[in-house]
Amino acid sequence: MYTPPAAAREQPIADLSRRRAAEIVFATSLIGGLELFDFTVFGFFAAMIGDQFFPSKDPLTSLLLAVATFGVGFFMRPLGAVLIGAYADRGGRRAAFNSTIWLTSLGTAAIALCPPFATIGVAAPVILVAGRLLQGFAAGGDVGVATTLAMEFAPPSRRGFMVGWQLAGQGGAALLGATLGMLLTQIMSPAALASWGWRIPFFVGLLIVPAGIYFRRRISTPDAAARTGGSSRRTLAELCREHGSTTVLAMLMMLWRTVPVYAIVFFMPSYMTRVLHLPGAVGFSCSALSALLLVVMSPFAGLLADRLPRRKPLVLATSGLTALAVYPVFLLITQSHAVWPILLGVGLISALIALGTGANTLLVLEALPVRVRASGLAISYAFGVALFGGTAQSVVTGLVKWTGDPMSAVWYIAPSCAVSFFAAALFKEQREQGRV
Repeated sequence: MYTPPAAAREQPIADLSRRRAAEIVFATSLIGGLELFDFTVFGFFAAMIGDQFFPSKDPLTSLLLAVATFGVGFFMRPLGAVLIGAYADRGGRRAAFNSTIWLTSLGTAAIALCPPFATIGVAAPVILVAGRLLQGFAAGGDVGVATTLAMEFAPPSRRGFMVGWQLAGQGGAALLGATLGMLLTQIMSPAALASWGWRIPFFVGLLIVPAGIYFRRRISTPDAAARTGGSSRRTLAELCREHGSTTVLAMLMMLWRTVPVYAIVFFMPSYMTRVLHLPGAVGFSCSALSALLLVVMSPFAGLLADRLPRRKPLVLATSGLTALAVYPVFLLITQSHAVWPILLGVGLISALIALGTGANTLLVLEALPVRVRASGLAISYAFGVALFGGTAQSVVTGLVKWTGDPMSAVWYIAPSCAVSFFAAALFKEQREQGRV
């Protein structure tokens, strides 16, 4: 069995000072969340971005082109996962961690500063797509590296709690985006918001540069990665050769935590306004509630995963219940004209995802040896998101447009959750000591 050099072995967070532990938690959760904030506010303002960069007589056509651009960023995630994840496994977690900051910032700046189609013509959507590609490349590597780093600095009995905070940071990003969306819809006129107000959250996202540099440079504890040298090609070859089935099942397990999130949480503002013709504040309220549940529940769900004798039953229960709950939730959303029933339905789906996501992530991390762990998680997550989560908004919008039935979204979301349930049933749990 491979044993990493002494300088590269895992150093449990219990051996660190509380101050250092807090810095690691903050750097991997809140700062990682800021990167995803830049990535997800695009989904919140997809309808307005569509009008600015893809003008059309049919509002749903503009929306469809905008969410397709949103999905383009996801297809860069696998490449970012392969290159940045392999860099983290071969050269160190922190070095890879820092490189994603500038890539995300460049992509966000391109979107925030790009003039609309009416000003520069076809160059506008080209620049917009380029910004999304940069964001996707950075996010593809950052999610795997940040989560792996959080897990490796924790003792086995606290891994769920540490990973839970990293997931809470992602929820915090969505919460900040939804809160800004609600605030802007209240204080700005619809015309001003659609013209330039939607850019404000992207400028807020640029705060990642000073914050990211400061906190990530303060992670001075030894890397958990094995510095064995080599190339991304060797890392990918080993992952495919020795852990191919684990990676494929891990990718399929990601469906239930990505498809509902992107099809319900991030897409809800556009779905409410363009499909159900409800006020934009209703959709942002749903997204804010979902994100708040992820922030609050993820650390406690991690503690629950740490205390349970096995993690797998929690993943099976939450993914299975989500598959069963999607239809009644969408029925409630489409039939109700009151805010509270809609919030209740969206909150139920979000709570199930928050409850099982940490255990899902740990199943994958603990099934992979340290020398391919960051790349294994990054690749399985990136491909799962790119193929299914990233296309969720486009598929849902297309289904609604072609069928004229708002309930048609269910026929994509529910089967995706069911696939994850069966993949988790086949996944081999290796919790006892984690692999090295």
